[in-house]
Amino acid sequence: MWHKQQKNRRFRRGHVLDVKLRSDRARAARTRLAWASAIATGVTLLLLVLLCRGGEWALQKLVYQNSAFAIQVVLVQTDGSLGTAELQRWAGVKTGENLIALDLASVRRNLELVSAVKSVSVERILPHTLSIRVSERRPIAQVDVPHAGSGEVAVSVFELDADGWVIQPVEARLRTIPLSQIGSLPVITGLAVYQLQPGRRLTSASVTAALHLIGVFAHSPMAGIVDLRSVDVSAPDVVVATTSGGARVTFALDHVEEQLGRWREIYNLGLRLGRTIASLNLAVRNNVPVNWMEMNPGTAPKSNPPLWRKNV
Repeated sequence: MWHKQQKNRRFRRGHVLDVKLRSDRARAARTRLAWASAIATGVTLLLLVLLCRGGEWALQKLVYQNSAFAIQVVLVQTDGSLGTAELQRWAGVKTGENLIALDLASVRRNLELVSAVKSVSVERILPHTLSIRVSERRPIAQVDVPHAGSGEVAVSVFELDADGWVIQPVEARLRTIPLSQIGSLPVITGLAVYQLQPGRRLTSASVTAALHLIGVFAHSPMAGIVDLRSVDVSAPDVVVATTSGGARVTFALDHVEEQLGRWREIYNLGLRLGRTIASLNLAVRNNVPVNWMEMNPGTAPKSNPPLWRKNV
């Protein structure tokens, strides 16, 4: 019995030693595997870094600093009157710069900061040409802002396009078309100075109605008979137009085309009476208030214009 117990104890010690030996070997194997994995990962990362650095170096030398891609031609096109040399200067682009390295978004942003510019497209044409296409805002009205100058009252002029964008007028020397050929614009009055920020859009109902009136007037029944000199937008519900003859015509903010037709019918009535309109309120739909004045014989038309048959 005693011998059997001794034998069991020796067996258990041998078994424990064997398990411990196998555990040490497994731990050593795992350690070697971990070190091998770490070394492989480090080598891979090092190779990737070297590859990236090498790629960057090759990209810089072969592309971004390669004189074969230097800009030789800047092709600027515009649909308006701005000079192409000035547009290139505003774009911040010079010949000799690398065409591939050029930041096209920055070029586009530089030009769109000019309030007279509506939209810009920029394109690389390899290997040497940069193409810039500009769409300009077309002003249809202006705003005169008087301010104190050196001993006299000076006037700053802003322009508005049909959508109400405020435009800082470009100097005449920077245009390809002289201002004398562009012609004068109707004046919008009644605006606060703080509203006139170049590149900002005016969205009030009265300004929108005034610009719509100016925009459609050239194709209205009154076109060629009178000229719009100014439109007052200070009232919230109406706009008041002043003509070249001094007549004041009040418009509601909607149905402007219909009101222009009614204006023509009342104008034709005045011709038959030998009178001309001094003031007219077209915002009133029925029993339209109108003040007449005697027609100046020197300005009377040689023949009656055709009657416009529109419902009023």
